[in-house]
Formats: sequence, structure tokens, C-alpha cells
Amino acid sequence: MKKQILITGATGLVGKKLIAALQQDGHSISILSRKNKPIKNVKVYLWDVYNQKIDSACLDGIDTIIHLAGEPIAEKKWTKERKQQIIDSRVMSTHLLYKTIKETQAPVTTFISASAVGYYGDREDEILTEESSNGTGFMARCCMLWEDAVDEGKSLNLRIVKFRIGFVLAKNDGALASLDKPIRFFVGAPLGTGKQWIPWVHIDDIVSMFKLATDHPTFEGAYNACAPFPVTNATLTKAVAKELHRPVWPLKVPEKVLEMILGKMSVVVTLSTNTSAQKLLNAGFIFQYTHLEDALADIYAK
Repeated sequence: MKKQILITGATGLVGKKLIAALQQDGHSISILSRKNKPIKNVKVYLWDVYNQKIDSACLDGIDTIIHLAGEPIAEKKWTKERKQQIIDSRVMSTHLLYKTIKETQAPVTTFISASAVGYYGDREDEILTEESSNGTGFMARCCMLWEDAVDEGKSLNLRIVKFRIGFVLAKNDGALASLDKPIRFFVGAPLGTGKQWIPWVHIDDIVSMFKLATDHPTFEGAYNACAPFPVTNATLTKAVAKELHRPVWPLKVPEKVLEMILGKMSVVVTLSTNTSAQKLLNAGFIFQYTHLEDALADIYAK
């Protein structure tokens, strides 16, 4: 069944790929953006989250919203103001969408939102399912507030899906581009202890998850959007170095050094989240890339 889909955060890593994939399936796509920049075969509507302004026409005929909007987590150092901005961009945008649905009586039935594995906080070797408790620290608090805001859509009788996304593998973009930069310049090394678990996922699989959730009404609730076999930071670093034909230094980058460089944001690369993908597998999702080596080989071959 072809759908009328509104996407926020459409110019980000996932959004750009998702638009093309959904259009290929015949769905009609509109986006909400802060800038009126035309995109081929896409209707662009404007909004201003912080001032709670939105072109309500964006919801005309829309049955599905895919909500990816939010300030980048690792783009700037975490000052008090930046941390609040990271939270507000996610929570306030969600509230604005729900407020507009109520006011316009829009025919929206499905709300699919990004979230993040940061929801669990730093959990060392604990295997984390979607039923695991919320963690501690800024990332966990941010994700909890984000998901709580999304869950308010249940009062509107919406089908809610939340994908807790891990470390996305994509060519020259996102977290992988930041990780492989020092490796390319022969200064690659594990970060922190190197033992922290990194729940990774190939960009093509992330796109497929959102597509499947769009098409199948049985998808509901939270899902760990990560491949079935997480790896440690040291393993990930070595695997990337192998693809780039670069060495990895045996010395690890201490957490104190990372904090000196990144500030409190350093926790992004030192959190350990050993996620389970079983719920996603039980829902019928078939991963194209289950093993890190295959995923990286595809990324770097492109």
C-alpha cells in the first residue's frame, strides 16, 4: 500500500538514503526543514522548532511520520546550553508535531521515530534488550525524555515505533568518518579501555528497518536498531584499519585524554552497550549485514 509520508531530519545521514528508498517503493514523500531548499520530487515545508512554528499544510493527507530530527550529538562540545539544545531539538519537535496533528485533525496513523542506544547508558558487558532499564548519564536522560515525548502519541491512537540506533556504518559520513580519520593518518588506536561494546549497523540495514516498519503495522514499540553481533571498540578499530591498510597503535587513548579533547562528550565513544537484536529478528527483519567485516568491506568498496 502506497503511503503519504512526512519526514523530519531528512537531510541527515539516514534521511537522505531513506527518501530515495521510499520513493523507489512508490511512496509520496514530504519533508519538514528549516530551510526552503528544493529536493527533486519532494514537497518541502518549513518549521522552526525552537519558536514552535510550523506550516500545518505539511500534514495534509499524511498517514505516516518518520521523525529523525535532532541536533547532532557529537558536533560540538557539551556545554550546559548545548546539552539542553540537544534535548529540546528532540522533545520540542515531537511536541510540535503532536500539537499540529491535534489542531488539524490530520489522518496520521503511524509515528516512527529515531532514538539511540545511549538510552541504556554505560552497561559494560550486560546484554541489553528493549526491556532493559534506562541507564544513567546525559545520553540516557536525553533518550528517555526523547522516547517519553514520542510515547505521548499513544493518546492520539498512533502506532508508535522507536528505533534505538547504534553506530551507523556509512561511506564518508557519520560516526565512521570520524573514527577512520585518525586511522587514515596512521594514528589509529582503541579509545578508552577498548573493551566497550559498540552496537554497529550498516546504513542500508537502517534504511530497511524504517521501510519495514512503515509497511508492516505489526511493528510497534522500541527496537534495538543494531546488527546481531556487537563488537568491542578495539575490534572495530582494528577492522577499519584492516580495510584501510593501516596499522593500529597498541597503546589505547586514555579516557582522561579523550575528555581533555572532547569534554564530557567523550562519553559518546566510551559507553559500553552490548545490545541484542533478537526482537528485531523475531519481528521478521532480515539483516543484509550481520558481520562487521562484510559490512566494512561493502562500505569501503563503494
